[in-house]
Amino acid sequence: MSQDNPYVLVLYYSSHGTTKTLAYAIAQGIEDAGMTARIRTVPTVAPETTASKPAIPDEGDLYCTMDDLKDCSGLALGSPTHFGNMAAPMKYFWDNTVTLWLAGNLQNKPASVFTATGSMHGGQETTLLTMMLPLMHHGMIIVGVPYAEPALNRTHRGGTPYGASHVSGALHDQPVNDDERELGIAQGRRLAISAKALAQANWTR
Repeated sequence: MSQDNPYVLVLYYSSHGTTKTLAYAIAQGIEDAGMTARIRTVPTVAPETTASKPAIPDEGDLYCTMDDLKDCSGLALGSPTHFGNMAAPMKYFWDNTVTLWLAGNLQNKPASVFTATGSMHGGQETTLLTMMLPLMHHGMIIVGVPYAEPALNRTHRGGTPYGASHVSGALHDQPVNDDERELGIAQGRRLAISAKALAQANWTR
């Protein structure tokens, strides 16, 4: 973990931009709580992965490196819902984190998840829950969104206790609304507070 400049990593993949919007809301909450948010994404994958993407994208957020992940104080992980699960580019990224798992680099760090989907019942909750699984295998501590947040009781679209979410509509033309954004900010704030507290804990292996 980076002691000189601790940060919470906001790692996302976004197909239509709404997962990215949630990522930036979560980053705002992290910064509001007094921690640095480091925003990273992952490259797309093709059916035949014979060619690799450049290390630095032409535009947008930088691609996440294993060092970005290893040195973080906490993690917010986001992906759109693809058939009730995380998107293939994000799954591919996590399938290549075995070295960090063997070293225990992510153990006892807080993590949270977020997602966006085209329909109200398009698998938001299954995506959030299945995104937690690799994080648990890495020994991370899952942080959700409590019902003490008023927007969680008020929302009629996205928003779950498992993590922030957004419903973009079948044409992906529905912007992130105020409640969804508020829950993203609250999730980032809670994650940062947890990261500060856990960083001070004395863990025994």
